[in-house]
Amino acid sequence: MTAHATNHKPRRHRRPFRRSFLGRKAASENQGSSEDQKIADLMADPTQGRVGFHETRLCQKSATSESGRPGYEQVSRCFNSIRRVRGDNYCALRATLFQCLSQMTMLPQWMADDDLTQLPEKLVKKYEWIKLWRFWHSYGSTKTWVRLKESLELLQKKWSELSEIQVSDKKQAACDEIFQKEEEYCLYEAVKFLMLKTAIDLFNASENGTEVPVFSWLLFARNTSNNPCEFLKNHLNHVGHSGGLEQVEMFLLGYALQHTIKVYRLYKYGTDEFITHYPNDQAAWPVVTLITEDDRHYNVPVRVCEETSV
Repeated sequence: MTAHATNHKPRRHRRPFRRSFLGRKAASENQGSSEDQKIADLMADPTQGRVGFHETRLCQKSATSESGRPGYEQVSRCFNSIRRVRGDNYCALRATLFQCLSQMTMLPQWMADDDLTQLPEKLVKKYEWIKLWRFWHSYGSTKTWVRLKESLELLQKKWSELSEIQVSDKKQAACDEIFQKEEEYCLYEAVKFLMLKTAIDLFNASENGTEVPVFSWLLFARNTSNNPCEFLKNHLNHVGHSGGLEQVEMFLLGYALQHTIKVYRLYKYGTDEFITHYPNDQAAWPVVTLITEDDRHYNVPVRVCEETSV
């Protein structure tokens, strides 16, 4: 079990995302073949004189980068740039939520439901152990359900406001602004609550003999997470503080937001797990795309070209 960390207020970061451009610099005869140059430029960062972290790590013969090199080549056939997401323990939540907000074309029906913000009070009354919730800061109401409700109201407000912006550049700019303020951490509390609510629903359904997704079995098969209370105490409470999301929890995140999270897992290149969908059983849900070298840190591929199968 991950050790507890003391509560503290996260340091404010001004740049949660940094854009890197793929394949911009033209190859010369002295730089080798055009294909080699394409891979070398894959992660070139204009803020660092086009020497981005991936190109640097290749020079250092990093095992992670070497294994990710052919994967980046495949990704570059679908995208021509990526956004580098700030690498803290909120990384998976940050990258996923950013994609959901920036790519939506309409407000999801479940997000517009008036009953959504009433869930914290209802669930806390039914499950006293939710009061063990560990917040990202120590100030505010002493009532757990009130703080969770406020977080949900903020998420609902932001999602609704962004759904009304039709111009993609303006929507992108509005998303950038959200993720440069401390209020982003309140949004993560809301998402984590939705994950807990989903976990409770799945656990109860399984206990009642209703068929549930396979990942739900795995979620509660862990000896540190054999019920929703243990899941909260030993896993969800640590997300953002001393740890990020485990792979099985990426499925739960997808279910909680009712989005399929498509992830290019670069170190799995050459296997059937190179592209993984969290979940893979909801064809009607919107799809958001992430990229990872190690299943711990996630970045956001952008500027989509016509995508082909890989």
